[in-house]
Amino acid sequence: MTDEVGAQRTKVQQIADDLKAAIERGDYGPGDRLPGENALAAQYGVASLTARRALKVLSTEGLVESKKGAGARVLSFRPIRRRGIPRVASGQWGSGRSIWSADDHRAPDVDQITVDEDAAPPEHVRDVLELGPDETACVRSRRYVLEGRPVMLAASYLPQALVAGSPITQADTGPGGIYARLADLGHAPTRFREEIRVRLPTADEAARLSIPTDRSVIKLARTAFDADGRAVEINEMTLDSAAYVLDYEFDA
Repeated sequence: MTDEVGAQRTKVQQIADDLKAAIERGDYGPGDRLPGENALAAQYGVASLTARRALKVLSTEGLVESKKGAGARVLSFRPIRRRGIPRVASGQWGSGRSIWSADDHRAPDVDQITVDEDAAPPEHVRDVLELGPDETACVRSRRYVLEGRPVMLAASYLPQALVAGSPITQADTGPGGIYARLADLGHAPTRFREEIRVRLPTADEAARLSIPTDRSVIKLARTAFDADGRAVEINEMTLDSAAYVLDYEFDA
């Protein structure tokens, strides 16, 4: 029985790998329909269920979309190339440009935003921001969409005492965004740290990103430090793994 399951998994992966290779070669372009379950089952000599699982692999990875009665079609969405280092350079936000313009000139739109003041942050955020037991945070929560597709959730935590009364507490922070406003307050970021991990989404994350629950998300936490070494912002991001390429280029 175990050998049969292993063989089935091997066939599923083989079919999925062959289809992915065909997409990468350009045999199937954006919007093209892939062979159906029955055609794949006959081609590979497997059950229709095995072929269906192979197509599900491609859907989970964000390469195709499947609609009942229409089969599986190659998605036309081109992943965002997120340039991790240039986007947070002071020459970027310091000149009033959005950090998104450093990516590939396809800036997502914010379609959901809430700003909560005097919020109690999670304990790990409190520790990094070095907030006392009675100190609170300003939390800016956003959802980003591109070409009608949700691609990222983000929540920025900043010390409430630092940003109170500033444009950071407003929905629109102005040219250059949060980092330019921190500079206005005398706490311009001079150093950043990013931590990246990958996991499956929570049910809420999957729903807000409109992705299947078995597609991985990229969890990216960026901490901004001022010239005194103080952590002035933590931005916790949840990225649809099929919507992004993380690009880091730096000198040796």
